[in-house]
Amino acid sequence: MQFAKDSFYMALRERLASLNPQRTVTLNGATRPAVVVAENELVIPVEPLPDAFYIEWGAAQAVETGTRTLIAMDCMISQHTFGTVESGVDRGRTLTALDMELMSICQPLRTAKCDFTQTPSVDLGTNVFWTAPQFDSVTGSNGPRREALPGKTQSVRLERRALLKVFFFSEVNAL
Repeated sequence: MQFAKDSFYMALRERLASLNPQRTVTLNGATRPAVVVAENELVIPVEPLPDAFYIEWGAAQAVETGTRTLIAMDCMISQHTFGTVESGVDRGRTLTALDMELMSICQPLRTAKCDFTQTPSVDLGTNVFWTAPQFDSVTGSNGPRREALPGKTQSVRLERRALLKVFFFSEVNAL
């Protein structure tokens, strides 16, 4: 299962680096494309960074296909923004740009499943594929939570989640 999760993450990360090289985050002193897998990061009591895509994995279900087990796993990708100007008046436009980037980096809806524990990575001979992201409603626009922007002004962040399902063949076949 981990190989599929890693392959999905690396595909989105590489696609974002190609689509928008300026969309980066700095975590633990390293600057990288702004795709973050929550379960792979150090547990620290801070809010997620704005203008980044956060991947969280949900439940997995086995789908019987004959001799091989196909796994379907829920995936949630969330993002939020304060906008790009101190007043925050462009938050809607900035969130829309994030939505469009997410739609773009999810295409095509597949990637090769690889083992990234080795350098160079090893192609495992199957693909990981997924559904198109389904966006939830925007939240936060009228919320009471106000956070300080870098310029010490206050603004309410806009948030959105996208839900999708990731499919892959199990690395281990059941007996």
